[in-house]
Amino acid sequence: MTEHYYSAKPTIASKESVIEASICGMSLSFTSDQGVFSKNGIDFGSRLLVETIIRTSIKGESLNQKWLDLGCGYGAMGLSLAKYFQESDFTLVDINERAVELSRKNANKFGLSNVDVFQSDGLKNVNERKYHKIFTNPPIRAGKQMIHRWFEEAVSHLETDGQLWIVIQKKQGAPSALEKLEVCYSSVDEMERDKGYFIYRAIK
Repeated sequence: MTEHYYSAKPTIASKESVIEASICGMSLSFTSDQGVFSKNGIDFGSRLLVETIIRTSIKGESLNQKWLDLGCGYGAMGLSLAKYFQESDFTLVDINERAVELSRKNANKFGLSNVDVFQSDGLKNVNERKYHKIFTNPPIRAGKQMIHRWFEEAVSHLETDGQLWIVIQKKQGAPSALEKLEVCYSSVDEMERDKGYFIYRAIK
């Protein structure tokens, strides 16, 4: 069976590298590795999601909130947002143990004290925690059934009026994702679209 970046224990040999990025005026240097998603650079969808969340945020709205990065990889999205919204608390989870260690390493590198990182297959280990915002660039290769299950399970981990943010390409299932979100959430808005990528915000 072919190994993917959502494997719990990557078997491909470790070969760390450094990714330099600038997001919304922040200069960031991430440690990456083989066996994780978008190992050579922050992918367009992840960048678009982060920039859209920041661009559309209302001043003061995100103070003292709890955020969850579902499928964090090496922390490109979660740590970028944690650095920007330092008054809020961030949880980063991933099934991939190598990705989890990279996220911890990058959080320490950035000196972030508002970040908690742990291994979880989707929301399994999140337990009873609730969040104001959950955001994800879902692992498309894991299949539509799993991704739609994430949408369903996220509802119980959101505070009242909490938000689920996702990025997904049209060719990789954006229309069916939108249909599923509209079933599970009280309202769904298309917040951005660019180069075939759609950003959806679903409100509990």
